[in-house]
Amino acid sequence: MALFFVGGNWKCNGTKESIAKLVSELNSAKLESDVGCNSIYFLDVVVSPPFVYLDQVIGSISNGIEVSGQNSWIGKGGAFTGEISAEQLSDIGCKWVIHGHSERRHILGEANDFIGKKSAYALEKGLGVIACVGEKLEEREAGKTFDVVFEQLKAFAEAISGWDNVVIAYEPVWAIGTGKVATPQQAQEVHAAIRKWLTDNASTEVASKTRIIYGGSVNGANSSELAKQADIDGFLVGGASLKGAEFATIINSVTAKKVTV
Repeated sequence: MALFFVGGNWKCNGTKESIAKLVSELNSAKLESDVGCNSIYFLDVVVSPPFVYLDQVIGSISNGIEVSGQNSWIGKGGAFTGEISAEQLSDIGCKWVIHGHSERRHILGEANDFIGKKSAYALEKGLGVIACVGEKLEEREAGKTFDVVFEQLKAFAEAISGWDNVVIAYEPVWAIGTGKVATPQQAQEVHAAIRKWLTDNASTEVASKTRIIYGGSVNGANSSELAKQADIDGFLVGGASLKGAEFATIINSVTAKKVTV
């Protein structure tokens, strides 16, 4: 049975004071960690602060929560101003890194193959990768959602040696930070298609084991209905992850899986 996975992407937000408050709220929150039917259904929770606050969060967060970088360089560190290497993230205690987020694809111009190579290097250095895929509004309206998502997945598949430490985050670009959210049915349709793509292009075992999580204006009000969908294995949360109580509610939507597992 797959682990439910909830990630909080804090993006370029926070101060030492506000992050200390958020960490305190998460440390004191009652989080579900052992729920399920007949067998135990475990929960992975990861937060991704801005780079300058990683050490602060790693040194203070508890409650079983792990920490992720928001990005990492394509190879070993060196003369790459402004970049962070996978080795550096691992050295300070990060367990994960986010690659392929739409803001890096569409604002900073990162290409599919570049993102795939970054992920391969991070995996080689022992980090887990949260691999983001998703279509823009015009691509969805043109009926190209699957074409876009599969092309992004293909770039990951061509670079990495396996999917064991990869979580796929489906984040429709039109739903990120817009207040719009895919309906549970829309999200499930794409998640099911991604799982079939993994079956066809990797193996049935990979498709079964790989977590596919949803991101795009997830909040405390919609997370439980989304979590009930068969192929949604958790969330990558933006703005709502900056609110301790609401993020805890989203984390605890794992209990909705008891209806479907």
